[in-house]
Amino acid sequence: MHILFTLLCRAAPGPSIMNRCLWRYTIVAVSFLFLGFFFQKNNQGHVEYSLSMEEKKRVVWQLHQGQLKSEIKKHLETFKKMQKKSPLFQHTNYKFLAGTIPQEKKLLTVGISLAPHPHASDLLDTLQSLFRASSEPELKYITVLVHLSDPDPGWLSQTVANISSLFKQYIETQKLLVIHGLLDSFLLPRDLNNTNHSSSCEKLYFRQKVDYALLMNFASNLSDYFLMVGNNVHFVPKFVSAIYWVLSAWKEIRWVILEFSSLSFSGKVFHTSDLSRLTSFFFLSPKDIPTDLLLSKFRFLLAQNVPIRFTPSIMGVMGNYSVLEDTCFPMDKEKVFDEPDNPLASVITDMMTISNFFPQYAYILNEECYATLDPVRGNHLTVILERPQKVTRIVVLTGSHKEGKYLLHQGQVELGYDPMEHPKGCARYTLLGPLVEGNLDQRVFYEDDSEEELSCIRLLVLATQDSFLLIRQIKVWTESEEEES
Repeated sequence: MHILFTLLCRAAPGPSIMNRCLWRYTIVAVSFLFLGFFFQKNNQGHVEYSLSMEEKKRVVWQLHQGQLKSEIKKHLETFKKMQKKSPLFQHTNYKFLAGTIPQEKKLLTVGISLAPHPHASDLLDTLQSLFRASSEPELKYITVLVHLSDPDPGWLSQTVANISSLFKQYIETQKLLVIHGLLDSFLLPRDLNNTNHSSSCEKLYFRQKVDYALLMNFASNLSDYFLMVGNNVHFVPKFVSAIYWVLSAWKEIRWVILEFSSLSFSGKVFHTSDLSRLTSFFFLSPKDIPTDLLLSKFRFLLAQNVPIRFTPSIMGVMGNYSVLEDTCFPMDKEKVFDEPDNPLASVITDMMTISNFFPQYAYILNEECYATLDPVRGNHLTVILERPQKVTRIVVLTGSHKEGKYLLHQGQVELGYDPMEHPKGCARYTLLGPLVEGNLDQRVFYEDDSEEELSCIRLLVLATQDSFLLIRQIKVWTESEEEES
């Protein structure tokens, strides 16, 4: 048995967002003031018990979380009272330029909007990359929706002719749909209807909001999910499958935006049920705010405090940007990760350990792994860092590398804070994400201005399975001193 698992293990390969709202600061301050008064009153009364440091931290956190959740809920309820169908779109006119609406609702709409652009051929290149990266079975799950936003008949006619010539088969099989939407300017809020933009960037921001609002409004009934894409990106092979498996794993977990790229705009997935609320939010915001910052604010208003971003990215930018676009939409550089640096840590578990397979093997960066038998719901394997760290990325791999056997079918990775000695571990945990096909590869983000560092990484078993389990590798990347400064 030991030889079998050893062979399986050795088959593994070596390897400026918006400031947080003032009311959040108020909540935290009130929590600490209240707690300080509570402890002071107890001391004055000579109460015959004392709280441990871990318990104090837990009380602070519970007070903070309780009041924070109450405030978030209040803001959320106000936000949800916004009309589900904005009156702005009740008189919107759409014209079908190519293709027809699919007869059945799909899993995902890939939405692209295009205005006249010095690099208009980028749209054709983007579509070419999209279809080449997708297999026939994958294409059954998606609808590609292109919105051409300029009303100029000559430009529309030429662009549609180019698309129809290159992608005729996808149009005929209802996989590609090209539309033109027009929003009456007199229906826009007074602030947005003012065409005297104070800057060129403001004009671009305004146009992007209108164009994508029209696109999202049309897409709201085509599928369950919506992928936002720019008109100048290239896709990696099997990107549809990557999104499919993530959506399956996250189906029972509340989320607002899932990010499959480090690009500020492209690669974000939404529930189509949120699109009408998002388009209304576009027009309620000041016109000089870039769309990507609005998306961050929208995510926070719906109680997702930090980004959920998967690596590696499923798409990259082609790079054909004008000088103005480079200024108005500065590119987020794709973070390049070196080899993992797994800081010093101890590893504990309550799973059944097979002889000569120790929990620490899952964390040591070599070809060894940890093997266990018949994990049950609630079992865990926890990495306890020797000192708190600013972790930037976590990878968890289960199962044998080549055969894909003995993986954890249902599990999730949690981030732990406030280390405790008894019991050993952390006082509180937050969800990083569920395993996707037995693995996890996610960036780790912290709330704005947070100084909190990570102390534990916990792999939790969510369902009992009658089989062997290999936890092949846990990889951790931490922030360097240069990055911190």
